Amino acid sequence: MKTKTLTLILSMVMITVISQAQGIGIRAGFGFQNINGKDDNGDKLEYKMIPAFNIGANYEISVADEFYVQPGLLFAKKGAKYEISDITNKSNIYYLDIPINFVYKPAFYNGKLILGFGPYFAFGIKGTYKIETSGTSSVDIKFKNKVTSDDPDGIYSRRMDAGANLLFGYELSSRLSFQLDAQLGLVNLEPDYEGTTDDSDSKMSNTGFGISAGYRF
Repeated sequence: MKTKTLTLILSMVMITVISQAQGIGIRAGFGFQNINGKDDNGDKLEYKMIPAFNIGANYEISVADEFYVQPGLLFAKKGAKYEISDITNKSNIYYLDIPINFVYKPAFYNGKLILGFGPYFAFGIKGTYKIETSGTSSVDIKFKNKVTSDDPDGIYSRRMDAGANLLFGYELSSRLSFQLDAQLGLVNLEPDYEGTTDDSDSKMSNTGFGISAGYRF
């Protein structure tokens, strides 16, 4: 009797949780990231893409028929590599991404098309800079907006990033979805260095694209 009562209570709790979870989605993606921009002389950066990933969740809020707002939280890897002679320099920075996408989902066959865009805001939590030659050495990337003469030598980056998302995909009737994602960073990640002029052409920003899969409860 106690077992049946406990089972009934647990079933009611699960039904309540699931009913409240409508709109919650999980998503994981794989793609490629790069850092675009210019060096101190105004020359284009010759960086190359690296494999990257993201994983997290979002919440879908209906604002009109077939139109939604999707705020989310993702753990994402970004960065780039630079090769010169037989030396490869690679930066890997891990962010907490907060996308806020505006999505149009019209019915299409047995599912829905997914068309969306919106801003994202990101917070750097850890970064490493690797130098690969005959061996491999690495240092932690330090997050600062301004580097002074009192700061130790090292690799620096701004912690905050922001930019724009673009996505296109399809959601099945089972609520499983697949989409193409593109991201363009609009924030200069290069810190200000003490002693440099304000008109420096140096600029670095994240950019990337990939595919992802998700499920909406």
